[in-house]
Amino acid sequence: MIFSIILTLALMSVSHGFAPTAFSPKSKFPLYLTAETSGKQKEIKVGVIGCGRIGIVHLGAISKCPNVTPVIVSNPTVSKAEAAAKQFNVARFTADAMDVITDPEVDAVWICSPSQYHPEQIKACAANGKHVFCEKPIATDLAETVEAINACNEAGVKLMIGLQRRFDENFKRVKKAIQNKEVGDPIMIKLCSRDPSPPPFEYVKGGGGIFADMAVHDLDMSRFLAGTDPIDILAVGSCHIDKRIEELGGSEKFDTASCIVRYPNGVQAMIDVCRQSCYGYDQRAEVLGSKGMIATDNVYPNTAKIYKNDFTGNADMPYDFFLSRYTEAYVSETVAFCEALVKDEPVPCTGEDGLVALIMSIAADKSAAENRWVTFQEVVQQVYCANPTECQLIAQSDVFPEGFKPITTAKELLVVNKNEDDKINGKGFLDQLKSLINA
Repeated sequence: MIFSIILTLALMSVSHGFAPTAFSPKSKFPLYLTAETSGKQKEIKVGVIGCGRIGIVHLGAISKCPNVTPVIVSNPTVSKAEAAAKQFNVARFTADAMDVITDPEVDAVWICSPSQYHPEQIKACAANGKHVFCEKPIATDLAETVEAINACNEAGVKLMIGLQRRFDENFKRVKKAIQNKEVGDPIMIKLCSRDPSPPPFEYVKGGGGIFADMAVHDLDMSRFLAGTDPIDILAVGSCHIDKRIEELGGSEKFDTASCIVRYPNGVQAMIDVCRQSCYGYDQRAEVLGSKGMIATDNVYPNTAKIYKNDFTGNADMPYDFFLSRYTEAYVSETVAFCEALVKDEPVPCTGEDGLVALIMSIAADKSAAENRWVTFQEVVQQVYCANPTECQLIAQSDVFPEGFKPITTAKELLVVNKNEDDKINGKGFLDQLKSLINA
């Protein structure tokens, strides 16, 4: 009896097209392998919004990925889009981001536009059934961040956030050592991030401050290595390089900052960042465990060293900035996103990861301003959502809206992704088998 049911379903799978095939571009579900026998993956066609510095970085990474083809790019200054299209052999270019989002040929959209446009573009992608890769941040506003993530989750599309350091081989090796208990249980995490030179005054002004603009990568990395959500933070900042920024508000007036982040089980993370390092771009990590320590050195273009009577050391300076330092990491995260689409798996760097990173940077800013420890719960509790895609920030002096219920974690602000929920509740071949057996 069981055998006949299995045979019947197998025949049904052939006659009804249950074999793995690519969904149409309008589908809200990911792409699948075209056929197990061919061993070939479906070509993923993507669009890129924003052809500035980071957009070009991602187009370069996309061009190195197998079976991934950019078919349209956009930029408000259309000459930049045209130049990018020519450089990377992209068929079409436009000045309008919506042309990318609504293109029927596009399976996934890379959002590399200025931060203030991210949330609305993410929502538009969700409404059009497009998967999204978005450079950090999802939004600069906490409520808008929650709305954008939930829009994707309700639409059942995947949203991956660009936190490329998670895909760097050095940081991955440290994470692996923690997971494999090579150094025992983590006790202390140290992260160092120093830029070779400070950005222009115009960039710093309105940039969100050193915690949201720069230290956010290190805050996220501390959580990535700790493997759990943080409890609270103490942050301080100062200005040493460009004194003009001292007139700016909040943490925009800092070019140097330090943080202590406390995690469960007494684990501490210490972070230092500075906008200028005279010896080049400096990125290091160290984890002290109960049975040992693992640490990474700064990365150089080569391993050559010079030995002289007045000098012994590296022949060349470290990488000059993140674009060259993390070239391979950008490619790795692009490949990881596309694999998640093809295999219908969760993305490795989620909207929730981006949300928590923003919460951590906001808490750091608040700590530095108020000179005290700030719990991350304080920040989360400022958000009220009337529904998953209508959220607002509530100041302590406001009258709480009807139905307001304080929450304590970032996860509580988010709805489950519809596609993931369907898989959990079961809507596939095995569930048909079970229903027939139980009938």
